[in-house]
Amino acid sequence: MNEQDKLKQLKAYLEKLDSLVIAFSGGVDSTFLLKVASEVLGDRVVAVTARSSTYPEREYLESISYAKSFNVKHIVIESEELEIEGFAENPTNRCYLCKQELFTKIWEIADSLKIKAVADGANIDDLGDYRPGMIATKELNVISPLKELNFTKANIRELSQIMKLPTWNKPAFACLSSRFPYGQRITLESLNRVDLAEQYLLDFGFKQVRVRDYGDLARIEVGTAERIIFNSTDVMDQVHTALVDLGYRYVTLDLMGYRTGSMNESVVNLYEI
Repeated sequence: MNEQDKLKQLKAYLEKLDSLVIAFSGGVDSTFLLKVASEVLGDRVVAVTARSSTYPEREYLESISYAKSFNVKHIVIESEELEIEGFAENPTNRCYLCKQELFTKIWEIADSLKIKAVADGANIDDLGDYRPGMIATKELNVISPLKELNFTKANIRELSQIMKLPTWNKPAFACLSSRFPYGQRITLESLNRVDLAEQYLLDFGFKQVRVRDYGDLARIEVGTAERIIFNSTDVMDQVHTALVDLGYRYVTLDLMGYRTGSMNESVVNLYEI
């Protein structure tokens, strides 16, 4: 099935809904879903964005801009994951704790608006990684239209480009909590440090960036084609100095480059989604 056929399927799926609240991060998937839903449902779709210390301000501001351009009702809620019991200890089900809290709040908004469906932007590729948050969304009856209709990330990017969405080639992003190995305590200070380190690399010119935080050590992942940029002692010196100034003692480059969920590579998935 080609992308246009999938798009028709998605529109038909959404047309069956009376109204919808979408958890909207401003990323590739939720932006695509919100745009299509706005075309199908009009003012019967509402976007909800959670603002918290685990997401950079730039992501929040982009979500506001995108929702405004689609002319949809956009509600911003405060969500402080560090206040969730057990979250800061960074257990392997950290994402479950986050999604449970987040979608409970989103459902409260949906109920207050008398909207009977809540959706996220998960796609079929997300099943290839360890994502305990999907257990929470399943428990809370959150629908995932893109996943249910077998949309891949490539499908979403291609259709987003055709639709001229600004996110069609936006680098993948996950909350800053994913930068820490399980069991390492997450603090507001460590989240801020990771955010500043990644922002430095983005400002430097890198497109796909992760700074994995191991306390004194930072492990940098950049897009596979971008690794060659580090083939310069001047670049290495500049990046090292910048991250040491942020509080790291050691700064390393992951030779494999960026890949989704690298912190999950040592985790055995004990959950069935």
